[in-house]
Amino acid sequence: MADTRLDSLILRLFDVEAVKFGSFTLKSGIQSPVYFDLRVMVSYPEIMAEVAELLWEASIKSGADFKVVCGVPYTALPLATLIAVNHKKPMVIRRKEAKDYGTKKMIEGAFQQGDYCLIIEDVVTTGGSVYETAQSLEAVGMKVRDAVVLLDRGQGGNGRLKQQGINLQSVITLPKVLQVLNHHGKISSSVMAETEQFIVDNTFTNGANTPTQVQPAAAKKPRMQMTYENRAELCQHPVAKQLFSIMAAKKTNLAFSADLTSCQKVLEFADKVGPHICLLKTHVDILEDFSAEFVSSLTALADKHNFLIFEDRKFADIGNTVKYQYGSGLYKIADWAHITNAHAVPGPGVIQGLKEVGGAKGRACLLLGQMSSSGNLATGEYTKATIKMAEDQADFVIGFICTSGLSSDPRFIHMTPGVKLAEGTDSLGQQYLTPQKVIGQQGSDIIIVGRGIYQADDPVEVAKMYKEAGFSAYMSLHS
Repeated sequence: MADTRLDSLILRLFDVEAVKFGSFTLKSGIQSPVYFDLRVMVSYPEIMAEVAELLWEASIKSGADFKVVCGVPYTALPLATLIAVNHKKPMVIRRKEAKDYGTKKMIEGAFQQGDYCLIIEDVVTTGGSVYETAQSLEAVGMKVRDAVVLLDRGQGGNGRLKQQGINLQSVITLPKVLQVLNHHGKISSSVMAETEQFIVDNTFTNGANTPTQVQPAAAKKPRMQMTYENRAELCQHPVAKQLFSIMAAKKTNLAFSADLTSCQKVLEFADKVGPHICLLKTHVDILEDFSAEFVSSLTALADKHNFLIFEDRKFADIGNTVKYQYGSGLYKIADWAHITNAHAVPGPGVIQGLKEVGGAKGRACLLLGQMSSSGNLATGEYTKATIKMAEDQADFVIGFICTSGLSSDPRFIHMTPGVKLAEGTDSLGQQYLTPQKVIGQQGSDIIIVGRGIYQADDPVEVAKMYKEAGFSAYMSLHS
């Protein structure tokens, strides 16, 4: 009877194109011959109701003991809602990012410290999304030991979650889906064989090097309670790994914004404050005398003082255009800047265009998730879309320019401009926050300071003050 019920569900999912065969790029960047687009279920209430009941039955059968349920955003949210309503279980909602207004909570809902929470998911590949949700729940005092998923792709996620202390129960597996669809003539034997081979070739073992792999035990702590060393270990991108390592070794989370119009001035300040920074931010298009010699001198100073270079270009055009802006022309940014950044406005194409140039060179990109100027439009839906783009392109995007923490993923770096030792606003609407507020309260990782340093009477001494204030805010999270 149970098999008949599952067979019927699988066939129904295929009929509504929640299961597709072809060539698809997964979140990990891997090309897959099968794709599960279970978001389509929201248009079919009878399917939603059946899936929710099967998830509930699977959780009870597994012996899971829990007081609260939480759906992994976003596809599993309606499933968790149905379970909560039908079985009178309290529900909490995990946001993918903190709101930039109101309470700025990552977890919404009523719960008690120590409550056990059941995580609901639609599809598991590596287990990364389930684990990220568990991290967010544990960060606010709940406990997680069980999760239930509609479909386990059978690529190692179950084992990885078990290693992290989370028992995953699935309703159906990908091999079961293939068997049913082939038996009913929905897919050919060759498609079935190709997909089965894909599973074998793309099973994520504990040591696999993938952007979405479940992280080691060090990552059990919330992002801001993890050390720079811990986070460096988790990073797959070499630039992110190097930046966290520099921050740990030099005991600094200070980035200097060299918003100067003279190459000589930039070099002078880079040499003076270089020992106290982890990152130097440039605006080469405002330099009046840019030259190849400047680039050579700046990279030599970066090596001398052990800091990275971030060209704050804010790319915002179509992919084909930004490829040339990034890799060609006068500046050839990809040849010397470890990091650049982009607006999300043009869509994923802007990242793809930059990646085609910078990926092979080992470069990295930040996305502008929020801005510090008064009245800016980088809020709400724009910020949400930016975070999604970063998650989908995590092999090139290493973090955000923002005013507060946007992601619980410890591999993403958050950098905040508009930082001063005292709060305030300038005549052009730039809003300034203190290092303690930016890092200690709002969840950023790096403070970016420009005028506060280069307009000071003693730039070196002031740079030291910012370095100490920023690192003290970081250390306050580890006391």
